[in-house]
Amino acid sequence: MSGPALLSIDGITKAYPGVVANDDVSFAIQPGEVHALLGENGAGKSTLVKMIYGLVRPDSGSMAMNGAPYAPAEPRAARALGVAMVFQHFSLFEALNVAENISLGMENPPRQRDLAKRITDVSEAYGLPLDPFRLVGDLSAGERQRVEIVRCLLQDPKLLVMDEPTSVLTPQEVEILFRTLRTLRDEGTSILYISHKLEEIRALCDEATILRLGKVVGNCDPRETSAAEMAEMMVGKSLAAPARDSAEMGKVVLKVSGLSVDPATPFGTPLRHIGIELHAGEVLGIGGVAGNGQDELLAALSGETPTAPGSVTLNHEPIGNMGPNARRALGLLCAPEERLGHAAAPDMSLVENALLTARMRKGLDRSGFIDWQATRAFATEVIETYDVRTPGPDNAARALSGGNLQKFVIGREIMQDPKVLVVNQPTWGVDASAAAAIRQAILDLAQNGAGVIVISQDLDELLEVADSFTALNEGRLSNVRATGGLTMETIGLMLGGAHDMHEPDKEALHAEA
Repeated sequence: MSGPALLSIDGITKAYPGVVANDDVSFAIQPGEVHALLGENGAGKSTLVKMIYGLVRPDSGSMAMNGAPYAPAEPRAARALGVAMVFQHFSLFEALNVAENISLGMENPPRQRDLAKRITDVSEAYGLPLDPFRLVGDLSAGERQRVEIVRCLLQDPKLLVMDEPTSVLTPQEVEILFRTLRTLRDEGTSILYISHKLEEIRALCDEATILRLGKVVGNCDPRETSAAEMAEMMVGKSLAAPARDSAEMGKVVLKVSGLSVDPATPFGTPLRHIGIELHAGEVLGIGGVAGNGQDELLAALSGETPTAPGSVTLNHEPIGNMGPNARRALGLLCAPEERLGHAAAPDMSLVENALLTARMRKGLDRSGFIDWQATRAFATEVIETYDVRTPGPDNAARALSGGNLQKFVIGREIMQDPKVLVVNQPTWGVDASAAAAIRQAILDLAQNGAGVIVISQDLDELLEVADSFTALNEGRLSNVRATGGLTMETIGLMLGGAHDMHEPDKEALHAEA
């Protein structure tokens, strides 16, 4: 594209103790361009966009907006100059309605009646229909993202920054989002787009800047560059697709019968008549749109939520009335979706976080005293095996990027040799290289005889690793299907609540395959 850049970044550098997050970064975003920012976890993407949005100040270097110096001291200053940002994690209050949430993000919000009309007009104009008076707690994940986007659109932004915007969306919702972004682009709005889903980058973006270890290592036109080539630029090496040898499934290791659980919060999803039979060596994929009971299911399987005595058995032993520690001791391990605060204690070190879940299975205490030497060795082994980018095991969990903390959490559980592993969103926010490594570790775990349940909103991920598939919709599971014969159309029906897909349908799919 010709003409002056909307945003120019020249020699930006930002360092923290023990790590240089951005090292002499330079690139430009043109008006009306969808520009991808790619890189591994820890490559410096989040730090860079925080500087663009005024959350962080650079140590050196400069930025310019339409040729004028640009150095926002806070997000309010960035918004005043036309920069808006949709974060990966929603910042919404569930007990407030859509209009009330949007007004909280405005400097001078109008009256609720006038704001509601603007929300309706803007959301319909961009194909993102919203009811301004609906409670956010009643909205799906895709609808909540619409709230965040419409809040930004009401600012009439010149530059819209989007961080992993499709991580909680169905394929249909992704298409709606892309149509909206293309409309914005055609109207002259520039978009800085961060995602680990490289095929999305190829479908949407006009230009891509690739970061590795804080430095710009290349630029490309995603429409003319394959996903494999972009991944290789990001990590500096070629990536192998996860694979495992075919093997016969063993006996049933985990059985769930008639599991019904009420939600712990008013906006949670009740589980109704859940039934699962997981075999040794099997990877069972559970798909579903966010908010359909994924967190509640993991809590019921982990023992965090009390369940009826006979509802869950592990290797034929009833464990329904056992808590998390007792289930862990028997070999049922879980890795929840929420990394900070649930899977890891934010202010504790990685050594301490390793102790929290691995104490029993790795023998990290003796006669009631913690064996810190063994605990440190285990944490270090997880860091080295899963390439966790951190200055060391004494670093606090909150100091890690989201993807690196995810690698630590998954590695910590897998390296405890579970009999059954239940993991929710195993590669959420993780770069292509780390995602491939995590998926391979899951397949290796199953190859060695463990049963694995993978709960994920990434359908490509489930089809890649799972032997069988079921969909979670409004707290109910569809019938289990072999992944080998599934089509996206069938999966879409299952995600939408088609629970009555019986065995004749399954046989027909296998016949077609």
